[in-house]
Amino acid sequence: MSKDGTERDRMLDLGYMRSCAEAVGAALDDDALRRLDEYAQFLVEYNEKVNLTAITAPEEIAVKHFADSLSLLAAISPEEGASLVDVGAGAGFPSVPVLIARPDLRLTLIDSGNKRVTFLKLLLERLGLRAEALHMRAEEAGALPEHRERYDFAAARAVAHLRELAEYCLPLVKPGGTFAAMKGSQPEEELAEAKNAIRLLGGELAGVERLTLPNGDGRSILLIKKISQTSPKYPRPSAKIAKKPLV
Repeated sequence: MSKDGTERDRMLDLGYMRSCAEAVGAALDDDALRRLDEYAQFLVEYNEKVNLTAITAPEEIAVKHFADSLSLLAAISPEEGASLVDVGAGAGFPSVPVLIARPDLRLTLIDSGNKRVTFLKLLLERLGLRAEALHMRAEEAGALPEHRERYDFAAARAVAHLRELAEYCLPLVKPGGTFAAMKGSQPEEELAEAKNAIRLLGGELAGVERLTLPNGDGRSILLIKKISQTSPKYPRPSAKIAKKPLV
């Protein structure tokens, strides 16, 4: 938005963005809407030099990135000041839209790509948000005392098969916390294949939140409760996780 805040310089239709958020159970104030608009502008601008997303049309950003991300809040209902780690944060989805709606949350973003982490740091500074963005592999973070079993919530969106994703994420979640895996409309096969891995890692399926985005696309958020500590054997190195996933 321009210095004088004129409507013509906005990328998003803020009324449409508000209605998209409401459709997935998220309420946004005017400041949050302004930040989302700045986010969209910066994303498209930065995407011209670093490939972050194939979705650059304003209406698609509003639905497929922002509304999809904000649906996480309805699924997990975090208490004020809760800690959230976004694994494979990429261009900031789902956690930065969530932080825009809930700036009280304590957010850590983890990504293995240095260019993506550079973008995230610049984005957070531009939006005036407080969060930590780390250039690190999730399995490395899961082995470090400052990150292992330290978070109330872990979230991941379109990163990997649930079987592997559980090994990246559950070691970061404290017992009693929740890992939220954001998936498509039909997660049943993936859930069945990951059932034993989730159990081995100290988790248990607590529920599946299903929703429909404003464009008609179906989504599922798989909620996995951390019911016991994760064995020190996990997470394994990424090559081993990929080559021999837990079954």
